[in-house]
Amino acid sequence: MATTTFSGPIKAGTIRNTTGTTLGSNYKNVGQVVMSQSEAVTQASGATTIIIPANSQILTITLSVNVIWTGVATTLGVGTTASATAFTAADAVAGGALGLIDVTSAALSANATRVNNLADVGSTDVKLLITSTNTGDGTGYLTVTYAQNNNLA
Repeated sequence: MATTTFSGPIKAGTIRNTTGTTLGSNYKNVGQVVMSQSEAVTQASGATTIIIPANSQILTITLSVNVIWTGVATTLGVGTTASATAFTAADAVAGGALGLIDVTSAALSANATRVNNLADVGSTDVKLLITSTNTGDGTGYLTVTYAQNNNLA
């Protein structure tokens, strides 16, 4: 199967600019296409190869755990190589159970800075980082969905 690459951002819709007030006729309905990147990770991963483009809005971060995090502490965090706590506290996410973990909800718990970091990653590309409380046997798949160059801030 062939792969096509665009430089983005990709927008979809039939009406690019609002020129009146009639829905479906002359009212803008163009929106951002949602993108995603995924990577197999381990409990000792550290930096990932997931790079989120500048000014993107992160919609979700999920971790699909297929081998539970092991050791005394089974928690982890997700941030960037510039700020390990950009999206979650260092030990905000429980990796000690199989299944799909919503990392984003841990990021949003009562922290305006992290909410803003998800709304707009900033003016430069960011590389995601996993920080585990300790090394162990845990493995899974980290997936990030985002709207490229949504530029909310």
